[in-house]
Amino acid sequence: MRVGVPKEIKNHEYRVGMTPASVAELTAAGHEVFVETKAGTGIDFSDKAYEKVGATILPTAQDVFDKAEMIVKVKEPQAVEIAMLKPHHLLFTYLHLAPDPEQAKGLMESGATCIAYETVTSDSGALPLLKPMSEVAGRMSVQVGAHYLEKEPGGRGILLGGVPGVAPAKVAILGGGVAGLNAAQMAVGLRADVTIYDISNDRLAELDTHFGSQIKTAYASRDAIARAVQEAELVIGAVLVPGAAAPKLVTREMLKTMKRGSVLVDIAIDQGGCFETSKATTHEDPVYEIDGVIHYCVANMPGAVARTSTFALNNATLPFILKLANLGAEKAMASDPHLANGLNVSGGEIRNEPVAEALGLEFVPA
Repeated sequence: MRVGVPKEIKNHEYRVGMTPASVAELTAAGHEVFVETKAGTGIDFSDKAYEKVGATILPTAQDVFDKAEMIVKVKEPQAVEIAMLKPHHLLFTYLHLAPDPEQAKGLMESGATCIAYETVTSDSGALPLLKPMSEVAGRMSVQVGAHYLEKEPGGRGILLGGVPGVAPAKVAILGGGVAGLNAAQMAVGLRADVTIYDISNDRLAELDTHFGSQIKTAYASRDAIARAVQEAELVIGAVLVPGAAAPKLVTREMLKTMKRGSVLVDIAIDQGGCFETSKATTHEDPVYEIDGVIHYCVANMPGAVARTSTFALNNATLPFILKLANLGAEKAMASDPHLANGLNVSGGEIRNEPVAEALGLEFVPA
């Protein structure tokens, strides 16, 4: 198969769909790989490194799209990239369509087959291609939260872990999944006062066993979240409904009860965000303030640590990329129902039910 890797063009996005090591695996299996020039230079993957493992370097994204049958990316395609897609293309990347009707419309009109990393499943029902970026975002959320709690960037002037004689900051983590777990690990490491909120009692029990007395757990009732927001200095939104828009757990009214200079970090912003006041931001302009509360809602958080993120993502995606290249989309999905769960768009139709429901469009099974 002819596989294309274009340069990511989203604001301050330096990740790349395939590392040279991943390309080497494809070329060794007899596939052709076309990489846009400078696709990996932001994280020190030179064109020569790709050429050394058998890739062909092309001058523009249009050249890559014209040559390739499968396009492997990281972030959702931007409008100029959607315009390059044709019905014969297989697109394999993060899509996050639920809060993005314009992207969904463009992909449907392209006729391309679009498989989303974030809805591919595993035997346990987990999301193996979302997991590595959730791990990164969870850990980053505490780093950025701690920074914006400092006075100079506009925060309350609080050290997350406190010092002897001064209490640590209270951190409320909404959602106990992969991102929430990793956020808690970082916050605990910094000696913060951490509480994780979730609606699964089984998950809360697992977290309680995992952390012991290092954290507190609480059922995520509306009342409990309202009290958490009122008391916490840092609130991390880490909820996930696979494929669907994130539920709005923190309302504007709740926001008004927060301490001035407190910080909200919305990891769920790719799926529309879990705070009513959330709006997507970029690494170039990452925060804004409402009612004295700092909001960090960067839609590609892991892009800030692009080298780590690219390696972590490739470790997870490479087996699926090889399967798609070896078998083609139809046979690969027929042989692997978990990969088939990643299908979001094909033949001009929405193929994922939660995505269709979120967009108010018809769900048409593949």
